[in-house]
Amino acid sequence: MWNKKRITDFLGIEYPIWQGPFGGGLSTVELTSTVSNMGGLGGFGAYTLSPQEIYEKDQQIRSQTKNPYNLNLWVSDTDYRDHEDTERKYKETVETFRPYFDRLGIEIPTLPPSFESRFQNQLQAVLDIKPKVFSFMFGLLDPDIVEECHKRGILLAGNATTLDEAIALENIGVDFIVASGFESGGHRPSFLDKAEFSTTGTFVLIQLIKDKVKIPVVAAGGIADGKGIAAALTLGAEAVQIGTAFLACEESGALPDHREALFSEASKNTRLSRAYTGRLGRGITTEILKDLSEKSIAHLPFPLQTTFMSPLRKAALEQGKNEMVFFWGGQIAPILKYKNASVLMESLIEETSKIFS
Repeated sequence: MWNKKRITDFLGIEYPIWQGPFGGGLSTVELTSTVSNMGGLGGFGAYTLSPQEIYEKDQQIRSQTKNPYNLNLWVSDTDYRDHEDTERKYKETVETFRPYFDRLGIEIPTLPPSFESRFQNQLQAVLDIKPKVFSFMFGLLDPDIVEECHKRGILLAGNATTLDEAIALENIGVDFIVASGFESGGHRPSFLDKAEFSTTGTFVLIQLIKDKVKIPVVAAGGIADGKGIAAALTLGAEAVQIGTAFLACEESGALPDHREALFSEASKNTRLSRAYTGRLGRGITTEILKDLSEKSIAHLPFPLQTTFMSPLRKAALEQGKNEMVFFWGGQIAPILKYKNASVLMESLIEETSKIFS
């Protein structure tokens, strides 16, 4: 049977289908629990949450599903270095983005305050709630954290954008590698080299990693239907992680305008940019992103750039100027069909079963 893999045995799930754990308020309890209840592995991105909020979300998820789910955090959740460098970048950023703030008739925000990493405090919440899967991005865990997670029965999944990152993850003792291809929507979770240099496609990355590592690989990026799942499994992945297709569902935390954009003609064109958060990420090529992509843009370190851009995004949405909003999305968006997570899961299972039968 196509759905019987090491991963399904380890996790006690029926289908090797993971839902992408979206950050920034895009994950919801409803979406996570829906996917887990249907035999997949729901995912919840918690990198913006406080430890108390993580405890609360875990309780809410467990109240709606008895099945495993995946909690995701960022090992490196800030690029802030020092105030002097950030002040210089702020002045450059203001000049780059002034025309867009002027166009919306709003004031340019002041320099956001420095940001202290939340990761170490969030880790204790993970250890306490013991999710079946703890996935992490943008780095490696310390060996003592890996050991402590395993003692508590927590399985670890690390995100890799290159073969070298996958090998580094295997060496610290993770249980699964999420092979994040160039096609993926959202942030590129690279950590050994610049994200701009870590742009291997999913189906090449699967093969490179499978040739060198022994632990199960989860394919992520460019997969939204049964054909994509079948292709990834045929190439050696033992599960797939689907992001954009679930992000477009009504159960996600995406705004209605965002979900609508993923089903629009605009979704045919996506680009990678640092403009909206300070880290490289893929989204739909709206007017502002096209304009910014044609010049060398200044930006603040992550996540200060997100704070700086927040008033512009808010004003653009309020004024109905979606051409000035950045909507996350992967290259696979033009083939999306389903707006309900249950219907999407049923289709993924049925299509894949037909192909393998």
